[in-house]
Amino acid sequence: MGYGKSAKRGMVLLAGGLVLLAGIALLILPGPGMLLVLAGLLILAREFPAVDRYVEPVRDRAIQAAEESVRSWWRLTGSILTGLALIGAGVAWGLVEELPFSGWSTGSGLILSGFILFGLLYWSHRRVKAGKAK
Repeated sequence: MGYGKSAKRGMVLLAGGLVLLAGIALLILPGPGMLLVLAGLLILAREFPAVDRYVEPVRDRAIQAAEESVRSWWRLTGSILTGLALIGAGVAWGLVEELPFSGWSTGSGLILSGFILFGLLYWSHRRVKAGKAK
């Protein structure tokens, strides 16, 4: 095995591991945890075929969790309020210097998270509507 292949495997392991760990953290924290766990597994499965057996069960659970988030009006409302709170917190972190880790680097991350949440909600809502139309 040459250095190039080892370096590539190392980079895939690092990137996939970081995304996977972020997803695991977001299973507890607010955010799209199952989707990030899935993304981490997909990255790792490219170089490590043994990981591939975990992808399909996690994919099914991630899609189920995304669909559950928009099935009832109160979950959808809670998710929308969470997205608005993330965007509001991002603006606050960008403008208020007294907050810990203040600045637009933190604020833009929070704002981006809010928009990603809205995108996932839209995708999930369309998927659920399409399933009901069948």
